Amino acid sequence: MTTAANHDTGHDVDQEHTGRKLHAVAGGRSHRIKVGTDPETIRVLAREIDAGCLPETYVHEGSPVVLERVSGTAEVAAGDEDVTLPVRPTTLRPPLLARLLAEEVEVYQASNKRGGGGTYDEEVTPSAAVLGAVLARQTWPGLPVLRKVISTPVLRPDGTLLQEPGYDPATGYYLAGRIQTGPIPEAPTVEQVAEAREFLLNTFLRDFPWRTPADKANYLALLATPILRPMTRALSPFGVVEATMPGSGKTILTSCVGLMVGQRVLTWTDSEEELRKAITTVFGDQVGVVVFDNLVEGTAIDSAVMARLVTERMWTDRRLGTNSAFTAENDRLWLATGNNLRTGGDMASRTVWVHLDPDCPRPEARTGFSIPHLDTWILDPANQATVLRHLLILILDWTRAGAKPSYDVPAMRQFTKWAQHLGGFLAHHGVPGFLANAEESRELDDDHAEWRAFLIQWANLYPKVYVEGKGLQPRRLGATALRRSAEPEVGPDPWDGTFPTTSTGRPLSVKALGKRLSGQIGRWRGDIVLRSEIDPASNSRTYWIEREGDKETPADQPAASPDETPKLL
Repeated sequence: MTTAANHDTGHDVDQEHTGRKLHAVAGGRSHRIKVGTDPETIRVLAREIDAGCLPETYVHEGSPVVLERVSGTAEVAAGDEDVTLPVRPTTLRPPLLARLLAEEVEVYQASNKRGGGGTYDEEVTPSAAVLGAVLARQTWPGLPVLRKVISTPVLRPDGTLLQEPGYDPATGYYLAGRIQTGPIPEAPTVEQVAEAREFLLNTFLRDFPWRTPADKANYLALLATPILRPMTRALSPFGVVEATMPGSGKTILTSCVGLMVGQRVLTWTDSEEELRKAITTVFGDQVGVVVFDNLVEGTAIDSAVMARLVTERMWTDRRLGTNSAFTAENDRLWLATGNNLRTGGDMASRTVWVHLDPDCPRPEARTGFSIPHLDTWILDPANQATVLRHLLILILDWTRAGAKPSYDVPAMRQFTKWAQHLGGFLAHHGVPGFLANAEESRELDDDHAEWRAFLIQWANLYPKVYVEGKGLQPRRLGATALRRSAEPEVGPDPWDGTFPTTSTGRPLSVKALGKRLSGQIGRWRGDIVLRSEIDPASNSRTYWIEREGDKETPADQPAASPDETPKLL
C-alpha cells in the first residue's frame, strides 16, 4: 500500500512554507488506500489520516480539522464591514471526509469480477457510519496541532517574529495573510526605524484630532496589541474610540486594526442576554478584533457581561440551541466607537479611551491632510501593508533592544502586564502620554459620578457631630432612616436629585437601598468612601461617610437607630 510519503508534491508555493497544500488547488491522486470490512476500514483510514494522507489536515482540541480557501471573500468596500480571512479551518465530519477522500486519495477495495474470473480494484466511498467511527477518536498524535489562523505577523513567545506564510510549528499558528508586506528585517537599521516612526506618528496619525497626546499613545498601543499578544500573553482592556462630533475618524482608526488582523463588526445592545449570545457566536470566527461600531450618541457602556469578558482568558458559555458547553480562548481585541460615550459599573476600570475632538462644526469638511481621503486610502491592501510594515519595524526594534517593559505606567489590575509591555514599547520610541488620560476618563464613568455625588451630598446633609471625649465623629445611619429622608413631608428635595432611584425615578425601597449600599462599602469614589458595620444593639447594618485623611472611627461610637431619621442640618 502507498504510504503518506507518496502524496502529490505539486503546488510549490504552499508546500515551501508548510509541507502541505491547500484544498483549493487541484492535483492528481497518487495516494491509494486499500480497505476491506468495516472494522478494517476504520483502522486503516484512522491510521492514514493520522499519517497525513489528506493535505492541510491538523488537530484542534482533539478533532481533525482541514484548512480550505474560502471563495467569494470580496474586497472590503468600507471600514465598518466585516473583514474575513482567506483561509478557514473546518472540523472534519463524515460528509466532508467523504469528499476529501474522493478528491485527494483513491480509496478502493478488491471486488470479484462477474463470473468468478478473479478480482479487480473498485473505488469506494465508506459509509457515513464508518467515517463517523473513524472521526470519533480524540487522539491524533501524527497531526500537527492548529491553535488558530492569523492574518498578520505576530511575535512568538520567544520574541521572534512569525512572518513566514503557512503553518508555524513553534506556535501552532497558521499565517494566512491578506496583506503582503515583504520580509521584515529582524534587526531594522537606524534609518528604517526613523522612517517607520516618521510615517506612523507624523504622517499616518498626524491629522486625527487627538484631544491629548495620551489619546494618540493609547491608540498606538491598541494597534500593536494583536501583534504583541502571543508574546506578552496579557489580557487587554476594552478600547473605546469616541469623539465629540461625527466625521472625526473613529471608524478609520478601528478599521486600520481590523483590516490587518480581521474584524467582525457588531451592533451594541443593552440586553445582557443578546450581548452574551453575540459574543459566543463571534468566537466562532477567525478574527483578531471585534468592533461594536457607532454606538448611539451618549450611550453608557455598563455591561456585566462585557466586564466579565475582558477579564477572562477563557470564555465559557452554552452553545446556542443546545445544552452543551462552549469554551474559547479570549484572544482578540474588543473595541467600540461612538460619539460622547460614557461608561458605568466595572467597565470604567476596564476601559482604555481614545478621545477625538475636532472642535469645529463640520469635521468632515476639513482639508490639508497628510494623506488625503484616508478613509478610502486605508482600504487599499498596498496601503495597509505600508502601515503594517512600519509598525512591525518599530516592534522589532523594541524587541531587539530587549523588549523592556515600563513600570512607570498606572496599575490596571488584570491589565497591568499589558500596560507595562505596551508602555515599554511606546517609551522606547519616545511616544509620550500613554494612559495619562485615565483620571480624566473617570469623569466619563456614570456610575462613579452618580455615587460620588450621592456620597458628597450625604456628607453635606449629615456632617460630623461632636461627641464628648471623642471629638468630631461621623453620623451613622441605617437604611430605613436614610430612605425616609429621601421623601420629606415639605420643602424641596434635600438630596438635590442624587438619591439612588428605580428605573421609574422613585427612591429605592429600604431593602433595595440596603443591597445597593452594601455593594459600595469600601469602594472609594475619588476622595470619599462609604463605611459600614453591624450595630450590635439593633443587629442591623449602619453606614457612615469617610473622606480621605479622616481618622479611623472608633468601633464603640454610638450609631443612630435604623428607624431614627436624623434631622437634616
